[in-house]
Amino acid sequence: MKRIYLLAAAAILIGGCASYDGRGLAPGTAAADVEAVMGAPAERLKAADGDTIWFYPRQPFGRQMYAVRIAPDGRMRSVEQTLTEQNLRKLVPGVTTKAQAREIFGPPYRVSYNARMEREMWEYNTYSATQRDFFLYLQFSPDDLLREAIHIEDFSKQQGDTFH
Repeated sequence: MKRIYLLAAAAILIGGCASYDGRGLAPGTAAADVEAVMGAPAERLKAADGDTIWFYPRQPFGRQMYAVRIAPDGRMRSVEQTLTEQNLRKLVPGVTTKAQAREIFGPPYRVSYNARMEREMWEYNTYSATQRDFFLYLQFSPDDLLREAIHIEDFSKQQGDTFH
């Protein structure tokens, strides 16, 4: 009997994860229906264009951040994975602001501060187009401008790695 409950719980958890990426949601879906499928977002951000962006991070263990754009009329425009190389190319050091980076990528997995460099650092776990694991570090100066974007491979996750 206990085993049946464990199997039922596992099935519910697996089913809940399957909709976490918004699969099956179509543009025009009501915001309430999006929330019913995906759950409550980790963060809601008012975008510069008037939309509201709901962020669904899979960090720290996953390497995805799903962003659902909700139009002012309360209807979903799109669902996308934000932690991509294409979005990384949108960043311009010395030009991109902290608010713009937040709108592109969503909330960071970890935030730290380097007092000596006077830099706030945001960390994301990402992967490349070849499905290799990467870390993305965004460094901001006190004027809220991006100073560096560092995208480095996570070699500890490579197949055949014997160093753990």
